Amino acid sequence: MQKGFTVRVWDSKQLPADWFKRQQADLKATLDLQDKVQRIIKIVRTKGDEGLLGSALEFDKVSLTSQTLKVTPDEIKEAYSKVTKKQIAAIQFMKERVSVFQKQLLSQTEVRAFNEGIMVQTVLRPIESVGCYVPGGQAAYPSTVVMTALPAKIAGVPRTVVCSPSDSNGAVNPLVLVAADICGVDEVYKVGGAQAIAALAYGTETIKPVRKIVGPGSKYVTMAKVLASTDVAIDMPAGPSEVLILADERADARLIAADMISQAEHGTDSVAALITTSQKLAKEVQDNLSKLIDSTPRVEKVADSLSKYGFIIVCDGLEEAIALTNQFAAEHLEVMTANAQKVAEKLVAGLILIGPYSPVALSDYASGTNHVLPTGGFAQAFSGLSAIDFMRRVSIAECSKAGLERVKAVVKVLTDMENLPNHYKAVEARFEK
Repeated sequence: MQKGFTVRVWDSKQLPADWFKRQQADLKATLDLQDKVQRIIKIVRTKGDEGLLGSALEFDKVSLTSQTLKVTPDEIKEAYSKVTKKQIAAIQFMKERVSVFQKQLLSQTEVRAFNEGIMVQTVLRPIESVGCYVPGGQAAYPSTVVMTALPAKIAGVPRTVVCSPSDSNGAVNPLVLVAADICGVDEVYKVGGAQAIAALAYGTETIKPVRKIVGPGSKYVTMAKVLASTDVAIDMPAGPSEVLILADERADARLIAADMISQAEHGTDSVAALITTSQKLAKEVQDNLSKLIDSTPRVEKVADSLSKYGFIIVCDGLEEAIALTNQFAAEHLEVMTANAQKVAEKLVAGLILIGPYSPVALSDYASGTNHVLPTGGFAQAFSGLSAIDFMRRVSIAECSKAGLERVKAVVKVLTDMENLPNHYKAVEARFEK
């Protein structure tokens, strides 16, 4: 078995008071991170391209110029020659699935109501420009392009920009470029990290600023988004990825172990956890994890992640399990219980996956749902990314003379209550000859 590998099993009554706090750094580390990111933002904001390119050289070890910063049509054409037809077809499949879901979502969001001469409606207008951050480095994430840029395009955003770090030769992963082309992205830039967020938020000589920034990233990217959010809109704070599985004694321990392992390969700070009502299932999952770990691809990363942030909690009953699950408010929540649909109605999460045939991988790649989701408990207040996040809701009201006359007495009372007499005078003026 992988040396030092273990996944902790806790009885719910033994949990420390702060158990559901995520893997937060201590206050000093957080302030140090904030200080570092603020310096990067200041450099890019004050020095433009020079600051951006200098930061790319310092942090990503890549030498770029203002002329090579933007991906060219020839580079996109070359990217197609480096990927397979199956890969292109898979990206197109994902695009189609996401498109269907997002278009249906938008079709149900405009509202119109009539009430005694007053017509009120809500219409949607696209944001003028959006920046999509797509992580790079050790892996390629063309799916993140689809999940961020495509809903923006479906919403009608006229300018959609992607920033993704390049390799040491100044090239963005070809799968990311192909996905960007398939999704109709307008501009792609070869930068990542906090410096990319700063460029999107405040602009440089080469990169014009955007109205909103979306997409997951490292702790530096997340901090940069939070700091820039005073000046530009962002989607949500999105930290390390998470899956929480809620299961009873009927669940398949082998599938749960496989899903926890799949989550753990995201990185050594990913959370993969089980909350169950069955001591027997907890033991079987622990045994399956031990059995599977040595034959697992990327075993060191997976084992490290599960050892640090994997856990199993055994509860006395389903109601307690539901309460703990909602306290955690996971990014991804799998429900493997009897009457799973009914149980799901009581749950809080970024995304809920029901039954044994709905793994996280389904939602990441093939269901049409979006995998840019709130983490770190933010699912208690935030929703996953969708086309609606790229729209502004505008309310429109139109009233007839008769309709205004019906409500003017109430307006008089309310304006008097709030000592705003001129508000009522503006109403009254419409009935004077």
